[in-house]
Amino acid sequence: MPHTLPKLSYPYDALEPYIDAKTMEIHHSQHHQTYVDKLNTALEKYPQLQAKPVAELLRDLNSLPVDDTDRTAIRNHGGGVYNHNLFWEVMGPNKEIDQALVEKLNERFGSIVEFKKLFSAAAAGQFGSGWAWLVSDQAGVLQVYNLPNQDCPLTLGHTPIIGLDVWEHAYYLKYQNRRAEYIEEWWNVLKIL
Repeated sequence: MPHTLPKLSYPYDALEPYIDAKTMEIHHSQHHQTYVDKLNTALEKYPQLQAKPVAELLRDLNSLPVDDTDRTAIRNHGGGVYNHNLFWEVMGPNKEIDQALVEKLNERFGSIVEFKKLFSAAAAGQFGSGWAWLVSDQAGVLQVYNLPNQDCPLTLGHTPIIGLDVWEHAYYLKYQNRRAEYIEEWWNVLKIL
């Protein structure tokens, strides 16, 4: 199959105590794997699209030569693949501060503290399942917002920089219904800030 589950650059227990090993294992090896499998299934009858990177599929979603059912499957499962790929990449056990991003956040939002408040509010305010996002829009302006389900900013023409998964499968084993606590603790494993 053209799309595969990426290996993590750290072990499942590397983000403890903030994200537990069991959640990481289930989230990566089962939830993320399911998005990969279902994206590949959605692309089976479109050999010309199978080798396209997920980001391209999502950016070109409305112009893909597919029927509406498959377009929805590509949006949902392709979004699940892309979003999770980014999620694993921006987290890690060791901080690798992106100073250029810090400067842009300070300039745009006034301070990292203010950015974190805005981003955390977007994550906490997402009704039901979804994601909080820091993106660069078409004009290069940093924006913070949330999107439902596995919808991806690429479909809006935006470039995702940071994504926080607020589906319950991302935190329920450790935090149960305490999404706000999960969000607060997640900042400890966001390696680029």
